Amino acid sequence: MTLLIIAYLGGALTILSPCILPILPFVFARAGQPFVRSTLPMLIGMAATFAVVASLAAVGGSWAIHANEYGRLTALTLLAVFGVSLLSPRVASTITQPVVHFGNRLVKASGKPGAAPTALSSLILGIATGLLWAPCAGPILGLVLTGAALQGANLETTLLLSAYAAGAATSLAVALLIGGKVFAGMKQSLGVSERVRQILGAAVLAGVAAIALGADTGLLARLSYASTTSFEQAVLDRFNAKRDLPAPTEVASNGAMTAAAGNLAFQANLPIEGIAPSLDGAVEWLNSPPLSAEQLRGKVVLVDFWTYSCINCIRTTPFVRAWAEKYKDQGLVVIGVHAPEFAFEKKIDNVRKAVADAKISYPVAIDNDYKIWRAFENNYWPAHYLIDAKGQIRYHHFGEGNYRQTEQAIQDLIHETGSAKVAASTVTPNAKGAGASPDLKDIRSGETYIGYEQATNFASPEGLHEDANRTYSVGDLSLNEWGLSGAWTIGREQATLEQTDGGIAYRFSARDLHLVLGPDASGKPVRFQVTIDGKAPGVDHGADTDADGNGTVTSTRLYQLVRQAGDVEAHNFQIRFLDPGVEAYAFTFG
Repeated sequence: MTLLIIAYLGGALTILSPCILPILPFVFARAGQPFVRSTLPMLIGMAATFAVVASLAAVGGSWAIHANEYGRLTALTLLAVFGVSLLSPRVASTITQPVVHFGNRLVKASGKPGAAPTALSSLILGIATGLLWAPCAGPILGLVLTGAALQGANLETTLLLSAYAAGAATSLAVALLIGGKVFAGMKQSLGVSERVRQILGAAVLAGVAAIALGADTGLLARLSYASTTSFEQAVLDRFNAKRDLPAPTEVASNGAMTAAAGNLAFQANLPIEGIAPSLDGAVEWLNSPPLSAEQLRGKVVLVDFWTYSCINCIRTTPFVRAWAEKYKDQGLVVIGVHAPEFAFEKKIDNVRKAVADAKISYPVAIDNDYKIWRAFENNYWPAHYLIDAKGQIRYHHFGEGNYRQTEQAIQDLIHETGSAKVAASTVTPNAKGAGASPDLKDIRSGETYIGYEQATNFASPEGLHEDANRTYSVGDLSLNEWGLSGAWTIGREQATLEQTDGGIAYRFSARDLHLVLGPDASGKPVRFQVTIDGKAPGVDHGADTDADGNGTVTSTRLYQLVRQAGDVEAHNFQIRFLDPGVEAYAFTFG
């Protein structure tokens, strides 16, 4: 019940989000109409359609994404006709008669003099709006969709998405109630309603244009002045507080968490968060035979959820590795739980190589089926859970940062076991390359996926074509936009270069630029060359390139391509591949 309330509140907060702007004209076109016959059916249609489409998108395959695209095109056409009808029923009548007949039925709910609104027409408009609505994915919606993707279709997913949509519909209804009074006053002051109706028609067409151009998921999603993230995070933190859990910190955040009290003789000042779940379910263990909760009783256990191409995990690993080495003789057991994000991370040989490259010697459980992930009810990479000698979870932290607090908690729990030889100092690993801490103050670019399932800000003029070999080009890019050049096939998770001499461009602003790359199924290495603003990177080259920008893709992993040595500024990045077959997954920054 509590999660349903949180989902509802998250939906209600979308009224403050910039991503709500393109659909507001469709909603405010109902202003001044009867609530039961006009407003309510539209909001019901919008909420129900969004819940269904979001469920399919989270758990379905490419068929669901294609179906949704066709639905969006139909909805855009329908709402364009609706907008034209609002502007001028005479102009609307010149459109093909079958469409006009349907559009005129919709006009009956739009305020045409002498026309009575119908519940059916409002419901149809609500369904069309639900097909187009793409809310900015804040912490609450992200939590719901992550759970849906990992756990599959179930009643809980549907209820949570429905609660989120109901919250949005409620806030829109309140806004419409207020807006209706404003429009009524405008009509009285103007003496006629024709002008107001035409303004609404223009606004509807502007909303259609904004969605068709991708502004709802591009520019508006990046506007921070109206972001609801802080509000949503506060709601989640309050929920965690009620469960007696420390509030999670954001990924790549160095914010402080309440520190554990130190120097307690035998009792750490850490809450009991619950009994640690089972570690059963791993498809394979590396560096160790399978470990059970019973075998670990009497030990302090650090469970580290990670995946090897995640930049946040890469930057956390040096600390986890240092803790495992420093405290292994004092009762600490570190267990890495590798839960894959991309399909290539499910290949055990890839994980085995990544473990060796990262010099990880502690046990690693391969959680390809997410059984351990679900048992811990985890939703983050990386995530750390500390378990005491009695098998109880006493501390957790999500994301990067808070290393001192986490190590203090390790020391306190070791003290509880009766050890009096725990050093008070903390580790300071000398991480290099992609493993070095991020430059948080200068990051203006965020993680960007290349596969069509989660792709954003794609700016090649040819548009994104799913699962098809197409030739792309790159024009002028705004900050955080990217494009492809050459012949590529864009799949669900990655884009694959089909011919020699293709490339990827990105306008970014951050100290470090990373790109997850890999060869195709043949495993043949792929040579590449990086440029910054059209020139060789020189001293700004990354760990996986030289000063001339040259490098080679030999395995599927994260490659550091740029590390700015001086002041951080916005630049045009381009990588050109000299061989075909490369697979590109995601950009990350630091």
